[in-house]
Amino acid sequence: MRFALTALIFLVGLFDLFMAASFLFQPLEVSQALGVVPVATVGISTLRSDFTAFFGVGGFAMLWGAWRRNADLMLVPMLLFAVAFLGRAVDLVVSGSYAGWQVPMAIEAIHVVLLLGGWRILPHHKIEEIAA
Repeated sequence: MRFALTALIFLVGLFDLFMAASFLFQPLEVSQALGVVPVATVGISTLRSDFTAFFGVGGFAMLWGAWRRNADLMLVPMLLFAVAFLGRAVDLVVSGSYAGWQVPMAIEAIHVVLLLGGWRILPHHKIEEIAA
């Protein structure tokens, strides 16, 4: 179970790194597939930097945490995807639903559940020790 979960976290982290690279090198193509269209050069710059940072940091922390069997490193991507999920939930309440809203929320929820599972199973410090 532990090996399978670690391998799954590693693979999802690798996918996130590929997403980061896609936003870095092809921000227009990837963003249009996600329904995000920049209106000016500053929008392309924002896509290239912010989305690359989000998926890159999250993916790298997942890969490193899975490789080192260190669940402490999984807290960062777990929080990133939890906040993204929360933002989508708020948007559903404020703006209403849209076609296909379930897919990105499911992906974010899967990330959170997977990383929470990794946190529970893999070695880690107590939160009190990290926050102290």
